[in-house]
Amino acid sequence: MLLRTDSGLDFDRLSQELFGSRTRPRMMSLDAYREGDHFVIHFDMPGIDTESIDLTVERGVLSVSAKRNWEVSDGQQVVISERPQGTFSRDLLLGDGLDHDAVEANYRNGVLTVTIPVAEQAKPRRIQVTGGDSESEAIEAGSTES
Repeated sequence: MLLRTDSGLDFDRLSQELFGSRTRPRMMSLDAYREGDHFVIHFDMPGIDTESIDLTVERGVLSVSAKRNWEVSDGQQVVISERPQGTFSRDLLLGDGLDHDAVEANYRNGVLTVTIPVAEQAKPRRIQVTGGDSESEAIEAGSTES
């Protein structure tokens, strides 16, 4: 049921920050929590065009990628360029207790919100308890039907 991230991705993020690579995919920050019967994930994606967002679920892996590129035009002289450009991506391993077929996504104010419902079979359910005076009565009742 839990969302798990690939620990190798954390290493990739650290190396990208240390070495300043602009060509390798960058990871995006996220928050994830459970709210009732849904998991909600917020991905920070400021300045991203919605048409560049690619969101897929395959074999229990939620993959998100997006591009942000700034094209310097003629007449512009760049003084400072600190905002990361290029492809951003993140993969999350989804637990079996989530409904992978009912994922919903919404992009607003630079945040991609992904909502994943808990699968019906993973939700708590009440079990009907039937009673009898003793276990032997149930066995005797079963033996008379033979």
